[in-house]
Amino acid sequence: MEILPTISTFFIFLSAVLVAIGWRLIATNRPKAHKKTMIAAAISALLFFIIYMSRTVFIGNTSFGGPDELKIYYTIFLVFHITLATTGAVFGLVTLYLAFKRKIGKHRKIGPITSIIWFGSASTGIVVYFLLYVLYHGGHTTSLLKAIFGT
Repeated sequence: MEILPTISTFFIFLSAVLVAIGWRLIATNRPKAHKKTMIAAAISALLFFIIYMSRTVFIGNTSFGGPDELKIYYTIFLVFHITLATTGAVFGLVTLYLAFKRKIGKHRKIGPITSIIWFGSASTGIVVYFLLYVLYHGGHTTSLLKAIFGT
């Protein structure tokens, strides 16, 4: 199951690319294409979440395997990423809700904020992936709290 982090990271990257495309589509007054693209972005984000949570529940999370002197910086960065991801998910759900309920005025106000948060979440998530699986060999696989706080 070592491929799961790569697959889930691909889906979060894809969701960010689709959000960027969707943003461009609405800016060029193509609302139908915007809607389809943003739904695809939401599905991609949902696939990420399903894979991530399945891995977390059934396998656990990988702790930081880099140098001990970097662990505190990694932990701070990870908490920042988790905060962005959680905020982005909530904003995303609200933004989608407003769009489907045709509350377009509110959707237009919150959409750009949601997109910026989502880009931050996706970017920091990709950095976490690189720190855990590319730059350093991941530490042991363990529960979520142990992976974050190293206890």
